[in-house]
Amino acid sequence: MASHIDDARAQVADLVKFDILSVNQAEKNEKQIREVARSFISDTLTVPTKEMYLYASQTSLGDDVYHEQSTLALEAHMAQLTGKEAALFMPSGTMSNQIALRSHLQQPPYSIVCDHRAHIYKYEAGGAAFHSGAQIIPVIPLNRHHLTLEDIQDEVVTGTNIHFAPTEIIEIENTLNGTIIPQEEVIRISDYAHSHGIKMHMDGARIWHVAAETGVPLSELCAPFDSVSLCFSKGLGAPIGSCLVGTKQLITKARWFRKLFGGGMRQTGILAGSAAYALTYNFPRLFTVHALARRLEQGLRDLGVEITSPAETCMVFFDASPIGVDYSEITERASQLPDPLQVGGSRLVVHVQTSEQAVDDFLALIRTLGEEKKAAGFVRPEGQAKVNGKPKNIYVRSVKKA
Repeated sequence: MASHIDDARAQVADLVKFDILSVNQAEKNEKQIREVARSFISDTLTVPTKEMYLYASQTSLGDDVYHEQSTLALEAHMAQLTGKEAALFMPSGTMSNQIALRSHLQQPPYSIVCDHRAHIYKYEAGGAAFHSGAQIIPVIPLNRHHLTLEDIQDEVVTGTNIHFAPTEIIEIENTLNGTIIPQEEVIRISDYAHSHGIKMHMDGARIWHVAAETGVPLSELCAPFDSVSLCFSKGLGAPIGSCLVGTKQLITKARWFRKLFGGGMRQTGILAGSAAYALTYNFPRLFTVHALARRLEQGLRDLGVEITSPAETCMVFFDASPIGVDYSEITERASQLPDPLQVGGSRLVVHVQTSEQAVDDFLALIRTLGEEKKAAGFVRPEGQAKVNGKPKNIYVRSVKKA
């Protein structure tokens, strides 16, 4: 009888076991690293280095629901760094944003005012409506770059008119599509919001780029806001994670919502360690990232390509139609190179693992395509790429936005 049970257990064990590593896994990983170095799709594609893994593997082994030591240390550092009372580690920027909104909002009806290109409006699956029952009021900035107080004043709902959902939160994304909103404008908006009892939230997924480019401390950039979400896997190159910062009261509520949303995690020390490594070793590399993005931008300009949004930080938006080339041609030919490049639409993202060779090869490809079009008889129409002196495609972008 015992032998029969042992055989049954062995059979169950055989069904359960699974080897996720392929025979050539190391080779595949090296290939992936090379592909990331030649991808302009997103900075979320960056991969952890061996040095990051080694550092992270030495972190504590606690359970985050029961207060994991390395994660608590990271949260304390993030609170101090941003000048806030407390912080909470999250699996993703979307969760961090949505829990921030839900923690601020108490009882409907209410509305959130944000840029019409904002991640919380376009790329979080309608989370504000689903999780918080909130109406989002998207605003198009008149300057075609960033929201101003005047833009927002026209859309904010105050008073007691029962036909409208009163505005409870103004949300700012910085950077937005790689562009920086001037800090003096942020302060103007914040002063106005707080004078009307309205909360300020920042989606600061790439706020690291603002600090790196301007030299303004994170605490100063975050000061006008009641809550800020900061991402470790965008720009900084950690494998996963974001942090929400704010008051102790807000973070206490957010921790509760994180559990409710299914975001209570277990052994997060290795994730916190990866984030800490990224803060220490990858943040200083953002200066180089911005310089490489500007070199990419200038190279495109020199080839006659229209820049629809310049490289203020890590992104360049472009329109190659002035030289007769469209995005589908670029994507197809880039994928056919001996050492392929990954591109998608109008957005080019430079990150900490982008190689200089990838930039050179992309510019060479655009040059080749332009020469082919010219040889085939293409002539650039006068004034094609601008309307009233402004780029016509400033909001054109790739389908995927992350």
